[in-house]
Amino acid sequence: MKTAEEYNEISNKVIAAAIEVHRQLGSGLLERVYEAALAYELNQMGLHCLRQQPVPVRYKGVFLEEEAFKMDLLVENSVIVELKTVPQLQPIHSHQLKTYLRLTNLHLGLLMNFNVMMLKDGLVRVVNNFPGTLNEKISYLNLIIILRTKIF
Repeated sequence: MKTAEEYNEISNKVIAAAIEVHRQLGSGLLERVYEAALAYELNQMGLHCLRQQPVPVRYKGVFLEEEAFKMDLLVENSVIVELKTVPQLQPIHSHQLKTYLRLTNLHLGLLMNFNVMMLKDGLVRVVNNFPGTLNEKISYLNLIIILRTKIF
């Protein structure tokens, strides 16, 4: 299991790559274009990145659907990146990412809306049972927290 610092390092690199993609392409393109460009940037940075990875659904230990959903990007086999090109992110978008995290038992996801003037306005960090001691007073067991990511 990765440490909080390792997750933060990966997410910082993903955000930096997304900013570069947004600078080069701007807004207004299809989601799959940003997905391809971001995967390219992440691979150039030396990060392992898989596109359109299936998210299986289990019920009482039985696989109901092997490919019920597909996550846009899986980075370093630990961070899910879900891309959007919508006028404004809605709660359902964060809920979708939380569901992917829960179904895959992963801890960190980044929701990115490329249909914004400044990419920082379209970033949401979603956490599911985050490992480590981000705050000793809070137990992260069984919590899902959405943090707005700030880029300075």
